[in-house]
Amino acid sequence: MEDDGLLLGTPVAILVLWMLRRFLSTPTRLPDLDRRLARLWIPAAVVWVGHLLFGKMLHLDGDLVDDVFILLVIAQLLQVVWRLRDYPPARTIGLALLPYAATLLLAMVWRQVAATSFKEYNDGIDMVGTFVFFWLVGLFSVARSQKKRLAVEAQRRAEEEQAQQRIVARNTELEQLVLARTAALRQQTEELQQALEELQTTQNQLIQAEKMASLGELTAGIAHEIQNPLNFVNNFAEVSTELAQELAEERSRSVRNLPLETELLGDLKQNMLKITQHGQRAASIVRGMLEHSRASTGERQPTDLNALCDEYLRLAYHGLRAKNKSFNATLKTDLATDLAAIAAVPQDVGRVLLNLFTNAFYAVHRRQQQGESGYVPTVSVRTKDLGNEVEVCVQDNGTGIPVAVQQKIFQPFFTTKPAGEGTGLGLSLAHDIVTKGHGGTLEVSSQPGQGATFTLRLPR
Repeated sequence: MEDDGLLLGTPVAILVLWMLRRFLSTPTRLPDLDRRLARLWIPAAVVWVGHLLFGKMLHLDGDLVDDVFILLVIAQLLQVVWRLRDYPPARTIGLALLPYAATLLLAMVWRQVAATSFKEYNDGIDMVGTFVFFWLVGLFSVARSQKKRLAVEAQRRAEEEQAQQRIVARNTELEQLVLARTAALRQQTEELQQALEELQTTQNQLIQAEKMASLGELTAGIAHEIQNPLNFVNNFAEVSTELAQELAEERSRSVRNLPLETELLGDLKQNMLKITQHGQRAASIVRGMLEHSRASTGERQPTDLNALCDEYLRLAYHGLRAKNKSFNATLKTDLATDLAAIAAVPQDVGRVLLNLFTNAFYAVHRRQQQGESGYVPTVSVRTKDLGNEVEVCVQDNGTGIPVAVQQKIFQPFFTTKPAGEGTGLGLSLAHDIVTKGHGGTLEVSSQPGQGATFTLRLPR
């Protein structure tokens, strides 16, 4: 075999080895094996230079030397592939090198054993070599794609790990923040608890103040109302005293005037009857005051709503007149004559009616103070039997209630009165008594500047 003195396969094998070392990252993956691979260029250089200088003299077959060195390099690479068998691109490189190594080894042995036959089938061997080459190139491309995909996945995993680390760091930060917030919230809770206790104390004081204000208004109305029968009792008592003296003088005369004595006795008897009637009226007012001031037992009993409406309408009216003697208003009642008694707590319902009437008179008094020409303050009450319910409407032609205020008028501590004139608990307590205490409803409708109507419905 003629030799040209050049070993082209040896430097190519060294170049391919260098490329695959970089491709498979052997310096970092297999540092001990990589150091041996990195030194293969030394024997390659010795073989290449020795063949160049002494090949012709020793009659060496350059193709055989090339093939042997290439097989040596492939053997080293297959060792790398075996060490990196869990790395997909390495396995692909191994699949690419094995057919090439087998074909090269077969061709080398065939050429040495049967050179004539080898030359005869040289074209077929070249075709096999071409196929193996394309197989090698194709699998190298596959390995390169695998490496890129793995690099992308590794980058994604690295990003996920970084994200996870950031999440862990953020969670740690949030936990610390939560602990700090929890401590702050605990402190705020303690402060709010203390504020709630103070608020409850204040609320109890305001409720007591509201009750005392209601009781004061009731007392003023009762005092004004009881004054009339007391005046009658005093006046008729004085007249009766004069009649008794006149009768005694007439009976002491020597000549008695019997018709006059009879007339005086008749007048005296009529005066005693008037005194008894007005005394009973005063006793009734006192009894009603005692019933109102007595704490409610919560026990329901047959209650005459018409009597309650009439009584508390006058009491609320005289309560305002006791504060302002110049105030006058028209009172209208439209009480259903066929209204039967209902089961209710009379003291509680009386408090509701007194509150509604007091607010009505307050509204008409405010409108009267505006100096509107021709305005006549009017408060009316109407009762109606609805079958399963009884309806009480308290209407006034006062200042009215704005729409925005109507939605909040039954809220505790909400008031439209100036500071010092109301606590904002009257309508709230009335609403609770009606809805929670008696299972009824309390509604309001109003036109600002025209008046308001409170509708109370109680179930039978």
